[in-house]
Amino acid sequence: MNSKKIVVIGGSAAGPKAASKARRMDEFAEITIIQKDADLSMASCGYPYYVGGFFDNRNMLLSTPTGVVRDQKFYLNAKGINARVNTEATRIDTSLKKVVLKDLITGQEDTINYDKLIIATGSVPNVPPIEGINLDGITTLQSMKDADYLRKIRDEKKITKAVVIGGGLIGIETTEALHLAGIEITIIELLPQLLAFLDYEIAKLVENYVKTKANVITGNGVAKFIGENGKLIAVKLQNGTEIPCELAVIAIGVRPNSKLAADAGIKLGKFGGILVDEYMQTSDSNVYAVGDCVEIPNLLTGQNVLAPYGDLANLEGRIAGENAINGNSVAFPGTIQTGICKVFDYNVGATGLSECNAVKAGFDIETVINASPDKPGFMEGKLLVTKLVIDKKNQQIIGAQCAGPGDVSKQIAIWATAIKGKLTVNDMVNADLPYAPPFSLAIDHSIATAHIMQNKLKGRFKGISALELKKKIENKEDFFLLDNRGPDEYEVMRLGKGETLIPLGMLRKRLNELPEDKNKEIITFCKISLRGYEAAVLLMAHGYNNVKVLEGGLMAWPFDREK
Repeated sequence: MNSKKIVVIGGSAAGPKAASKARRMDEFAEITIIQKDADLSMASCGYPYYVGGFFDNRNMLLSTPTGVVRDQKFYLNAKGINARVNTEATRIDTSLKKVVLKDLITGQEDTINYDKLIIATGSVPNVPPIEGINLDGITTLQSMKDADYLRKIRDEKKITKAVVIGGGLIGIETTEALHLAGIEITIIELLPQLLAFLDYEIAKLVENYVKTKANVITGNGVAKFIGENGKLIAVKLQNGTEIPCELAVIAIGVRPNSKLAADAGIKLGKFGGILVDEYMQTSDSNVYAVGDCVEIPNLLTGQNVLAPYGDLANLEGRIAGENAINGNSVAFPGTIQTGICKVFDYNVGATGLSECNAVKAGFDIETVINASPDKPGFMEGKLLVTKLVIDKKNQQIIGAQCAGPGDVSKQIAIWATAIKGKLTVNDMVNADLPYAPPFSLAIDHSIATAHIMQNKLKGRFKGISALELKKKIENKEDFFLLDNRGPDEYEVMRLGKGETLIPLGMLRKRLNELPEDKNKEIITFCKISLRGYEAAVLLMAHGYNNVKVLEGGLMAWPFDREK
């Protein structure tokens, strides 16, 4: 019998997953992986943690959950897959269904035929064409070679100052890794904020925390790398500032590595990624594409996006591997772009649409911010700040962001599932989640967030964001700011923006201290604005008509305060 020939170009995440799934679908298929690098199945999301010394064994980046290194021998013996490393696919001939290969060790060329081809060529880092870019001491963190280079720097402990260019996920993770090596770090971000997938007020909370570990410069870019004897000695910014450093890590994002596909006549999308359908099939019916090199639809907007996430790469690979064997029988629907990042002892995650992106996409939205612990204080609960975004039309949840030292992963997983399941606020207010004090509050942080949103939608709660309050203060608007905490709390931490302190328990007795005009705007708050909400309900019952609550209270206030 003639066995089906499956060729996979790319041996990082999506490619090996596709090859392995194809093997499970057909024991007798001839399956070959073409890998340009020396290593296979690299856990690239683990690079910063290897550099940071969270583990020392390099092979852990290449191993199965049981510790077996996924090398050529492993693929051949365990899976019956021929993995050719140090081999570059230089050309695809779709008419003859063959791939031209080059052995990067010997320089020899040959060809391999396919019945079905799966392209998993990944992404390449964006490197700006700036003067001095080729100086020794400038790197990215995209490959095992990069990880090895930075790990060597960590272990040698010779470098004292470094610059990380880019405040995205990789930039932040690299900052932590190098900080743990005792290196003084400066992050340079061209945008006004770190982590551009967050809304500004959440990103600002993260930035405030990062500043306790590293220098942060936003709204500025690199103009020039300065060297001496071929080695980096400083970075010059666009405003003329020079920052001395011996190392610069460029982390300004990636772009699809799609040239091989484009040269073969395979269609690309507007972002330069390979166009695929729900079966991960390209414009050529015999060619599939997966991972960072493709464009896939955003399930909320319907528009194609680049989504270079390791989990999606594996899911897409699994789909393509099965379809390459069985025909187009399984589909990958798209993404809601869920991501999470460890920021030292802080955690940050997001799923679905931010407020900014939801508005751009034309949604009529409502948002709330909830600050509260992930579990009871007697179980050492840690703070979470969540921003929830819903579609007003149907109250469907379309986005969530969460930051803080608490269990962000759980919260983002809950909201990602809610978005994927098209759940509404009413679905979430009585969500049946697991509860015990070591794990959560009796009313989980996510459910409490839904309660706040429900109260807002029913008109029981009028919120004001930190951004809106800051503008009011800057514009010197006339309003009454009411702090409902206790005097001891006020002495430890306070806004210092002209607020009046009246503890919640004394408010009924001190209503005479409030403005006589019951139409005057009153903004209440406390540490997390739980007492602020109680105060607002009380005031509205006593005829005050324009009461708002500072969402998230002091713990979600990302700007300067007196204490």
